[in-house]
Amino acid sequence: MASAAEQMAANLSWGALGKATELRQRIFFTIGLLMIYRLGTYIPVPGIDAGALKEFMEQAASGIGGILSMFTGGALGRMGVFALGIMPYISASIIVQLLGSMWEPLKQLKKEGEAGRKKMNQYTRYGTVLLATGQAFALANSLQAGDLVTTPGLFFIASAVITLVGGTMFLMWLGEQITARGIGNGISLIIFVGIVAEIPAAAAQFLSQGRSGAVSPAVIIGVIVMVAAVIGFVVFMERALRKIHIQYPRRQVGMKVYDGGSSHLPIKVNPSGVIPAIFASALLLLPTTISTFNTGTTGPVMATIMAYFGPGQPLYLLFYALMIVFFTFFYTREVAFKTDEVSDNLKNQNGFVPGIRPGKKTQEYLDYVVTRILVLGSAYLAAVCLLPEILRAQLAIPFYFGGTSVLIVVSVTMDTINQVQSHLLAYQYEGLIEKSQLRGKRGGAKGKAGKKKGPARR
Repeated sequence: MASAAEQMAANLSWGALGKATELRQRIFFTIGLLMIYRLGTYIPVPGIDAGALKEFMEQAASGIGGILSMFTGGALGRMGVFALGIMPYISASIIVQLLGSMWEPLKQLKKEGEAGRKKMNQYTRYGTVLLATGQAFALANSLQAGDLVTTPGLFFIASAVITLVGGTMFLMWLGEQITARGIGNGISLIIFVGIVAEIPAAAAQFLSQGRSGAVSPAVIIGVIVMVAAVIGFVVFMERALRKIHIQYPRRQVGMKVYDGGSSHLPIKVNPSGVIPAIFASALLLLPTTISTFNTGTTGPVMATIMAYFGPGQPLYLLFYALMIVFFTFFYTREVAFKTDEVSDNLKNQNGFVPGIRPGKKTQEYLDYVVTRILVLGSAYLAAVCLLPEILRAQLAIPFYFGGTSVLIVVSVTMDTINQVQSHLLAYQYEGLIEKSQLRGKRGGAKGKAGKKKGPARR
C-alpha cells in the first residue's frame, strides 16, 4: 500500500506551479542566469581575427575542436569570454577531491562538517584560478602562434588572460548561485544549456549532409533510432533502484509503546549521475585543449598524444572507459553515498538491516551491496558513452549526438524535474499544514463560543 507521501506525489498537479511563488522565483532566477551565460558566449575576446578563427574551427570541428566547443556551449568556436567554459572548475574539483581522499590534512578537514566543506570549496576556487590562468595563457600564445590574432603582442596576451580567467570565475559564480538560489545543479545546468543550444545547428548540419549525399538516408535513420534507444536506456537505468529493507524496533515514549516500523533504503544503480562522464571528459580534454590551436607548431610529444588519444582512437576509448569506471566508484564512495555515514545514521535512529548487526557490520554489508551495484552502474555509463562514440567516429556524425551529450541532457533534465516536483510537494505539505492549523483555530473558537458556563460551585 502506498504511503501518504507517495499518494500525494502521484496526485501532484503541475497547475500548483502557478501558486508556488518561491518555486516560480527560483525557476525565473535560474533561467535569467542561464540567459546571461548564453549571452556571454557571443561576446568575443578582444583582438581575435574572426574570419581566420571561423575558418580554422570549421576544419577542427570534426575532431577535438568539436568536443571542446560542445562543452563550452560554442564559446570556444567564437572565442567568447567564456571560451574556457566551466572545465577548469571541474578539473580543480577533481584534484581537490582526489587529494581529500589521499592527503591526511584534507582528510581531517573533510571531517569538520560544514566548516571543512567551505574550506574545501575555497581551495577549489583557488585551484580554478590557477588552472584557468595557465590554460588562458597557453591558449593566448597558441592563438597568436596560429595567426588568429589581429594585433599580436604582450598586450593581447594580458588582455586575453584577464578576460578568459574572469569569464571562467564568473561562470563558477553563476553555477554556485543557481545551486543555492535556483533549481538544479548549477554546473550541470551550464553544461546542459551549452549542449542543448548547439543541438539545432548540429542537427541542421547533419541533415544537410544527407540532402547533399554525403550521408546516406539509412545512416540518418539509424542515428535517430540510436539516439532514441540511448535516451530510453538512460531513463530506465537512472530510475533503477536497489532497495534495502530497514527495520525499526519497538520504542517506548512515556507510558506509550509504539510498534516498530519498516522502510527501504533506496540505492540507485548510478548514484553518481552524470558526474563521472563530465570528470572523464574534463581529464581527457585537459592536455589537448591547447594543442588544437597550435597549427604548425605542435611538438613531437603533443603530436604523439593527439595521434593516440584523439577522438575514436583505441587508447582514447580505453582511457575514457577506465576514467568513467574510476570516477563512478570514487565519486559514489566519497560524495554520493558514504556507507559509513549511512550506517551511523541508521544506528542513531535505531534502524537496522534484518540479520545484520548495526554499526561496522552494517557498513560492511552496504559496501558489499554498493560495490556490486557500481559494477553494473559503471558498465552502463561506459557503454552509453563509448558505443555512440565509436559509431560517431566511424560515421562522422556530430558529437552532440554522442553518448556523453545524451547522458548529460537526459540526466540533468530528470534531476531538475525531480527537484521541481520536490519543491511542489513541499509547497503542498505547507498548504495542508496551514489548513489544519486554521481549522484547529476555528474549531477552538467555536468550542469556546458554544460552551455554556455552568453554575459556580459553592
